[in-house]
Amino acid sequence: MSPLPAPALPAALLCDMDGTLVDTEHQWLAAVADFLREQGVAASDGVLAAFAGAPVDDAAERLVREHGVALGVRRTAARLDRDFTARVAAGVTVQPGALRLLDRAHALGIPAALVTASERHVADLVLRTLGAHRFALSVTSGETPRGKPHPDPYLAAAARLGVDPAHCLAVEDTPTGAAAALAAGCRLLAVPTVPGIVPGPRTAVVASLEDIDLSDFPFTPAV
Repeated sequence: MSPLPAPALPAALLCDMDGTLVDTEHQWLAAVADFLREQGVAASDGVLAAFAGAPVDDAAERLVREHGVALGVRRTAARLDRDFTARVAAGVTVQPGALRLLDRAHALGIPAALVTASERHVADLVLRTLGAHRFALSVTSGETPRGKPHPDPYLAAAARLGVDPAHCLAVEDTPTGAAAALAAGCRLLAVPTVPGIVPGPRTAVVASLEDIDLSDFPFTPAV
């Protein structure tokens, strides 16, 4: 009887950005909270949780639809984008263990892709801090037919890398992003910044990236 093939490392590392690699999820939620307060809406944790990991356009639609914002979707999106971009441009903090994870992937020959719900201009600002050389490619808001929580961004990243999504490890921090990664067929490493991600057969939940070893997430190679 032939021995079973040894577990393999991920074919690719597909990383969310805000909250996962850099501490910008709080900046995004702060921008939403400030906007809500200006509109006379209480920015409770329960209200803000719905905006975690959401693209700007989706957040604007929700604000107009559910909270009665009178500016309209286009002007609301422009306002959120302006405020969030200003916060990011002022400086971001890299999450503990993020660069170590990316550098370890590179050393093992595992390509990394940035898969973010942020706009391209925001991602480019953050890449100056993270180091664009650490990523084979990036997929940002508006560059796929649908954004998170749909699988399109992760499917696009895997396709551009020429790998099967089922052989990829996605790294996320919000239920919105987690839903996108799982719907694409990826394995998921979750480092939650908001509640709602549940451990499962394809989902590992950890408190920090600091002690993560990619060999802890083996894949069974195709035979």
